[in-house]
Amino acid sequence: MPLPNDLSEKTTIVVGASRGLGRGIANAFAEAGAHVVAVARSAAALGDLADAAGLIRREVGDAGDPTVTGTILDRYDPRVVILVAGASPLLRRLQDHTWETFSVNWDTDVRIAFHWLREALLKPLQPGSKVIVISSGAALNGSPLSGGYAGAKSTQRFITSYAQDEANRAGLDITFTAVLPRITPMTDLGRPAVRAYAARSGQSEEEYLRPMGELLTPEAAGTALVELARADAGTVAHSYLLTGAGVQALT
Repeated sequence: MPLPNDLSEKTTIVVGASRGLGRGIANAFAEAGAHVVAVARSAAALGDLADAAGLIRREVGDAGDPTVTGTILDRYDPRVVILVAGASPLLRRLQDHTWETFSVNWDTDVRIAFHWLREALLKPLQPGSKVIVISSGAALNGSPLSGGYAGAKSTQRFITSYAQDEANRAGLDITFTAVLPRITPMTDLGRPAVRAYAARSGQSEEEYLRPMGELLTPEAAGTALVELARADAGTVAHSYLLTGAGVQALT
């Protein structure tokens, strides 16, 4: 019989599983024995997702569409939901942005988090379920070359805590937490950002990254998220910083 916090044979939905940290997380949960539903916009992007154990099911859909959100939650009734999907910000100085480029992460990342958090509360998910929103370390330190990205990621963190408060008020045994990954050159999202910020600071990429310590990889993110999903609900913080060394609770 599986232990209470064992992930084997439990369904985990990873929204934004086609690349980067999302792909690493989907693979890690499959390796932990979870039945993974990998959600992405493109079937082609999901096509080569590693699945040696045959535990990853692919779902193509727009994560920002509330009908997709509700349909997938009803279809799979997951115990863990991980939201990684979002837009890649255009790397420009503030004055070089238009409102459309500045606000792209508000219209995408915040929209996705809002719909999935809302539907998790409305359904509601099963008692003991966890919802993990992947925000960004930019929510703590800003991101002056990324338009509204840092503000959008900060809002994701806020509304995740709002969802936890609503769950508590309704007596729902659901845990909501936000994870803020540190910038990393190991993903398609982070690589150009590292290059841009290193150039802005007059440093090489190696010099820029050196103070950050161990680099975050998709594999390390997957390991950390599996551990977080297995943690007792009472020990889970409202939010965490995620680095190559794992997660660190934020206050």
